[in-house]
Amino acid sequence: MPFILALCCWFYERLLVAYPAEFKRDYGLAMAQLFRDEARSHLVQGKTAVFIYFLIRTAFDLIKTIFIEHIESTFNVNLEGSTMSYHDSVNSLADKPKELEHLYHQAKKAGHGNLFKQAIEDIFNSEPQNQLLSAWYHRLNYATSQAKLFVVNWQWVIPLAIFNGYWFWLLSDGTYWIQVNPGQQSATDFLPTIFLWGASISTLFILIYFNMATQKSWVKTAVFSLVPVALATFVQFIYPQSGIRPFQEQYLTISIFHLTVMAWVSVGAYLLFSHRDAKSRMQVLLKSMEIFIVLGVFFTALSIFFGITIGLFAALDIEFSDSLLRLIYGGGGGLLIIITAAIVYNPRLTPAEQELNQGFARLMTVIMQALLPLTLLVLIIYIAFIPANFRAPFDNRDVLITYNIMLFAVVGLIIGATIFRPANLSPIREKWVKRMIIGVAVLTLIVSLYALSAIIFRTINDRLTPNRLTIIGWNIVNIGFLIWVLALQFWGTPEAWVDQLYKAFSQGTAVYAIYTASIIVILPLFFGINQGQIENLPARIQDIVYTEPSPVLLKCASSPHIYLLNGGEKRWVEDIQTFNERGYVWGDVNFVSCSDLQSIPDGATIPIDAGSPPQPEG
Repeated sequence: MPFILALCCWFYERLLVAYPAEFKRDYGLAMAQLFRDEARSHLVQGKTAVFIYFLIRTAFDLIKTIFIEHIESTFNVNLEGSTMSYHDSVNSLADKPKELEHLYHQAKKAGHGNLFKQAIEDIFNSEPQNQLLSAWYHRLNYATSQAKLFVVNWQWVIPLAIFNGYWFWLLSDGTYWIQVNPGQQSATDFLPTIFLWGASISTLFILIYFNMATQKSWVKTAVFSLVPVALATFVQFIYPQSGIRPFQEQYLTISIFHLTVMAWVSVGAYLLFSHRDAKSRMQVLLKSMEIFIVLGVFFTALSIFFGITIGLFAALDIEFSDSLLRLIYGGGGGLLIIITAAIVYNPRLTPAEQELNQGFARLMTVIMQALLPLTLLVLIIYIAFIPANFRAPFDNRDVLITYNIMLFAVVGLIIGATIFRPANLSPIREKWVKRMIIGVAVLTLIVSLYALSAIIFRTINDRLTPNRLTIIGWNIVNIGFLIWVLALQFWGTPEAWVDQLYKAFSQGTAVYAIYTASIIVILPLFFGINQGQIENLPARIQDIVYTEPSPVLLKCASSPHIYLLNGGEKRWVEDIQTFNERGYVWGDVNFVSCSDLQSIPDGATIPIDAGSPPQPEG
């Protein structure tokens, strides 16, 4: 044990070198001593799992705080909460219960819970007769004792993580790739099955762990686990009927994103099942963001480490097999998802009681503070240039895609800027933050309407596709959300503007979830092909149906007649004048053998009174 302690302390002290020199000089010795004391305490207790968890959390905190301190040192800025004290504020409110409660919630939102608690303890120790401070002292120490119950149950986490990693490794094999036009001569591999199933499988194992940690209802766990699994199963079996090859590819691509969102919604709904207030929803959203960021850090570290390792072996002409690479990246990714969820979220606490990592909150606060005014400025300049380049999104698909990505990012910024609004803002700064959020919402609404008109124009002048229908729907949902945000601000009182935003976010998440599930189910029904009408057609013509967009026009080389394939029947087009009047073009005509064309039953002629349809000659 002394060797392990000495090794960990030596390594920790080496890592402190990464801090700015002034910070290391002022706090380095104290940080090293604190780490040594806590590490010794965990080792003496003999709880290996707790000690490993302590090392992981310490490493993560180091990464974030090193980054934050370098920003402060380089740009001479003071990130909210870095040197802040609540002693003066608590002391002035020591006899005002309502104001002290409000200050506490402000501190929690800013990630300053520990600073507030320290101020309460210090002032209570000097004024033990103050009943309000006594109540707060015992309240916060009880919360601390509850938070200390957060012990990761590694005996459950490790097996579940290994199972998840195994499925990620297995389903990333080329044997299990999803094909477009399956069963046809034109069938081709499109994407690994794990892309479709990864989020659903991970949700299952995460919820199993949460339930094992809390010993709650297995029925509830089963229900919320099966929702994303059922949707993934639906996509797996229905996608071949979602239309022609491009439509199948679009539907599968759309489904990957929407199944991931539904997996996240299922976990959130499980956690919020008995806690449906706006604060709990916001806290689940915050913890989700923390999980995603921690997972990104872990996966980046894993990728760098194994990238260097693979490069070293490649220098010796030793190449890793495909199976081993899938085990490292696919299996390792599946492993990290479960471990990250387990070490970030404490399932024994309610969503409202979750502790947000202070370094994470500080980092997000400074990012939001920087992005909000910059986004407002960019939107103003952008809208000013729209008249001079009005046709760009109407004519250029790439510009329209950029617009829609930007709109999603800005909606996310509005939510983030509200959640990570710095605590203890002066009335003037509070007013300006509100104005910037509302200004960004108004300008984003204008750009959203502009983008929606562009995609509708392109759809009318071309055709409706799964991609276009999905984006039109998301534009409408985002526009409705922004209108609702602005309406609540207009109707509500100025003092409650943050509460009104939280209300809009809380209701908006429900609408987003409903639309996400709906789009998975609706697209194949809207663009689907009637399999019964197609399965009796010749194989060559089936390939054309699954590959070519409508209309499907058929002709054999030795016959002058052209036919429209419709509902499993061939419909004779009477003459070239009719062909042109219907808007058909010669490039849409597919040449097939006369025997295949003859085997298709006749349907109504075009026009309907053209007489008896002739048969192809040849």
